[in-house]
Amino acid sequence: MFELVFLGTSASAPSVQRGLPAQIIKHNEHRFLVDCGEGTQRQILQSGLGFRKLNRLLITHGHLDHILGIGGLVSTYMRWEAIDKLDIYAGQNALERIDDLLFRVVIRGAKSPFPINLIPVTSGVIIKEKDFTIEAFPVNHRGPDCYGYLFQETSHRPFLAEKAEVLGIPQGHWRRDLVQGIPTTLPDGRTIQPEDVVGDFEPGTKLVSIGDTGDIESILPYCMNADGLVIEGTYMAEEKDMAREFAHLTAQEAANLAARANVGNLYLTHISRRYRDKDVEKEAREVFPNTTIVHDFDHFTIKR
Repeated sequence: MFELVFLGTSASAPSVQRGLPAQIIKHNEHRFLVDCGEGTQRQILQSGLGFRKLNRLLITHGHLDHILGIGGLVSTYMRWEAIDKLDIYAGQNALERIDDLLFRVVIRGAKSPFPINLIPVTSGVIIKEKDFTIEAFPVNHRGPDCYGYLFQETSHRPFLAEKAEVLGIPQGHWRRDLVQGIPTTLPDGRTIQPEDVVGDFEPGTKLVSIGDTGDIESILPYCMNADGLVIEGTYMAEEKDMAREFAHLTAQEAANLAARANVGNLYLTHISRRYRDKDVEKEAREVFPNTTIVHDFDHFTIKR
């Protein structure tokens, strides 16, 4: 299960209702900030999530509306000492701009109280935790080194508590061993095998987060059977030529992607001020009914 909190959902420039692109993805104690548009630090405060443990940033691409907030966020971190290090993952092109922003403007000769690691992203798994991975994949937008991120829980075998009760397995290390695939010997001398109390392997939750893109064909394989897909819906079909010119998607195209990929739920962000939300939603839902037009501070639970 992943938790998804939108901090900024506007396209290109902020509006009265929407901040610039940013979202937090949580999995148990882990927290990731995907993109960091201008004003993100205030959005974090207003959301009530706070800064602690928010020390891994995943940047989709180097356009300013997706990275300018990093300067303010790092400045606040330096004053409040809320983290012990900061890891920023991005394509090389974006890292060069972020390096300029941080080390020529924000820090500029000063010493940061914590390490700041600029980590180049290439296609493949970039983060591997005990029970989930994050994979980066290429996205076609304006300029090089644009990436989307695929959050994938590890497949697991569920513990069948009702079978454990029938077999009289006590709470404690006996059940823990069985969950970990280790046979255990009960106090009465019986040996229980994991197969006696665990079910078949079940796939974990899959969440895909994509920033700006003008193409759905290349990303279709990564979106297949995702439980949640976050992607832009910047234009409506009536202005598809403009969408092509600026390498963005229409809401209809995003919905087509979700339908073809057999996605569970589609979350449309990067919403333009030129349209009414209800019109964007109508266009997308005619193709893919499980579409939500997201707003700042919307909170969703993503699970199988």
